[in-house]
Amino acid sequence: MLLYMSNSAREGQSTPLHSVSVAGAVVREDGRLLAIRRADNGTWELPGGVLELTEAPEAGVVREVLEETGIHVEVDELTGVYKNTTRGVVALVFRCKPAGGAARTSDESTAVEWLTPAEVEERMAEVYAIRLLDALDGAGPHVRSHDGRQLIAVR
Repeated sequence: MLLYMSNSAREGQSTPLHSVSVAGAVVREDGRLLAIRRADNGTWELPGGVLELTEAPEAGVVREVLEETGIHVEVDELTGVYKNTTRGVVALVFRCKPAGGAARTSDESTAVEWLTPAEVEERMAEVYAIRLLDALDGAGPHVRSHDGRQLIAVR
């Protein structure tokens, strides 16, 4: 059962605001993983973005991957939930398989590549690489937090 607590019920405290993003861990049959180099900061990450208010998470993943990479995907399963404690972003990562389209850049990506797991570890910050690597291990869904730079140990 979910309970809603208004601000008035918790005097002196404000309701935390979070945004929800979705990302696709797109895995080809040969084990390579789809990655983008972001146009805004040049970092390598999974394709994804903020979930629209009325959008189902799976539909958001399909839309975001297509917008950023030109690749159509089929969503398999949720593989992880990741919270950036500094920015208040909760990311839902879904393992997907490619279902058509052709890789291309967009306004949000300056490169689109299919990387090996080793290349993912080399090019991506740990907080993003772990999302792709978690999608491969079949032990999810994983739940992890980070501060934008490093994972926070969870017991």
